[in-house]
Amino acid sequence: MNPDSIGSGVTVMRSTCPLCNRELLTKWCPAEIPFFGEVMNITSQCDCGFRYSDTLILTQREPVRYELTVKNPEDINARVVRSTSGTIRIPELGVDIEPGPASEAFISNIEGVLSRVRDMLETIVRWNEEGKKERALELLDMIEKIIAGEAEVTVIIEDPMGNSAIISDNAVSRELTMEEASCLKTGMIVFEPD
Repeated sequence: MNPDSIGSGVTVMRSTCPLCNRELLTKWCPAEIPFFGEVMNITSQCDCGFRYSDTLILTQREPVRYELTVKNPEDINARVVRSTSGTIRIPELGVDIEPGPASEAFISNIEGVLSRVRDMLETIVRWNEEGKKERALELLDMIEKIIAGEAEVTVIIEDPMGNSAIISDNAVSRELTMEEASCLKTGMIVFEPD
């Protein structure tokens, strides 16, 4: 790979396309994003159709835990910021969304998080998985009641990198202990200094 700087902090790396072996240009572009801080946007595109993009969060804060009990329509609209290293838990639904290598950061609200869970459950129902379909249907019914304000649920976000949050006056936050943070998945390779 040969790096070239093209101004305004953008760096271009030249490599070989994994599909067609032609030259592949990868752009590395730094940016500042609210709630996430400093990030690096990475994009590659080849004439053969190969595409790759990723956003690396470069900012690291203290490990954090946010918790919100969703009781009313205002809580459903609470802003949710989930970084690539954030774990979302909804105990009443038995849901843990942990980061993996292809984990994506997003900014949404509680209803948006519940919609993502609903999409996963609807996939289970469509696949008609033995023994899972009935439970998925129960959980789908619970999600509809939560969104309609007929049931309460707790939404928890834990982030060892400190880049996730639930933004609401009703949310409770605290720093995670090092022991708690070390038990969480990060979804990325983390290099520890000696």
